[in-house]
Amino acid sequence: MKFVPSTVFPLTCAVQNYAWGKNGLDSEVAKLVIGGDPLAVVEDGKPYAELWMGAHPKGDAQIKDNRIAQTTLGQWIAHFPACLGSKVKDTFQGQLPFLFKVLSVKTALSIQAHPNRELAARLHAQFPEHYPDNNHKPEMAIALTRFQGLCGFRPVEEILGFLKCVPEFRALVGNEAAEELRCSIGDAARTSQALKKCFTRMMNCEKKVFVDQLNMLVKRVTEEGAAGKDTSSSNGDLLLRLHSQYPGDIGCFSIYFLNHVVLDPGQAMFLGANEPHAYLYGDCIECMACSDNTVRAGLTPKYIDVNTLCEMLNYSPSSASSKIFPCVQDASDPCVSLYDPPVPDFTVMRIQVPPSVKQYTVAPVDSASILLVIEGDATATSVAALSDVTLRRGTVLFISANESVSLHITSPSGMNMFRACCLL
Repeated sequence: MKFVPSTVFPLTCAVQNYAWGKNGLDSEVAKLVIGGDPLAVVEDGKPYAELWMGAHPKGDAQIKDNRIAQTTLGQWIAHFPACLGSKVKDTFQGQLPFLFKVLSVKTALSIQAHPNRELAARLHAQFPEHYPDNNHKPEMAIALTRFQGLCGFRPVEEILGFLKCVPEFRALVGNEAAEELRCSIGDAARTSQALKKCFTRMMNCEKKVFVDQLNMLVKRVTEEGAAGKDTSSSNGDLLLRLHSQYPGDIGCFSIYFLNHVVLDPGQAMFLGANEPHAYLYGDCIECMACSDNTVRAGLTPKYIDVNTLCEMLNYSPSSASSKIFPCVQDASDPCVSLYDPPVPDFTVMRIQVPPSVKQYTVAPVDSASILLVIEGDATATSVAALSDVTLRRGTVLFISANESVSLHITSPSGMNMFRACCLL
């Protein structure tokens, strides 16, 4: 066994300034960056979209301890793979299996889905320039502020309602496919096929046709709104918002197919393989398998792979409320809520320490984990750390497998933290 200097240490994490992010200190990402490092500079007009906490090559975290020879988390894990925990190390070939993020969304992200492992391997082999790795990318979003997204196909009755009330939408789908969907009610397999046909028809519309229909729809909804009419039967508010962000984009019509899901802080949604989704607005914690594979379908200037997307999607309709992923109280620790999705790659814990508690132990788990402080102040001590670490809003701590960390809490209002790990 090599001498391991320290297995608990703070990280400086990569920020991604994608155009859809919230600007300056409106962004939760920017606020956390400043909290974790008061010397960091945040620019007013610049978007701070994502904070990446992990070892992905596009955003490998820096180790914030100059006594450690390795400069990034990825390098450190490569030197000391035992830090992952033996099961995680063997299952995931010595790699940290998850990427932990904070997102601050101002304008909609593209409508997208992530491939399963089998499809990811095939896409990566055929089109490596668009699909950079061969891994699946299930992901979970947990709201920090009120968070809005599109997720999964709506119940068929809702889609049929829009086909009836929104003639411009019906024009893109076509009467034949719309009628097929209506006749399929009650037969799940037929519904799924009919839904696929409807969505594929719309996505393959000629540009001129859908731009004309979209302009007609936007004009009609704007006029109806100005006249004081209720435009909810055309999903008017969301339509105008997306159209102002992505004028002339086919993705504007996807609101008639996909559920509009609103999460309150602490609520989550899990996005499995082939689930169509788009984040619309708000701040969230996100955890995912360590991949960057995305198949896009609209609301984006990026590469759109319509055929792959239409083939791969999960065409099973369900309600918006069914998309909210429940968290469960941890049996052994009343401060911990577990968000444990149906994939092995990651689990997220929310740790809420009440104001009355001043000493708290972050329990050891048999996996490397990353801890993010959202609220609160504490001094962290661990036999595995070279020295005490000051925790405050924005601090990110890497904790090796089977290490515990003791917190001496100094803030009067307790602490709110999220921790990502892999519980095999």
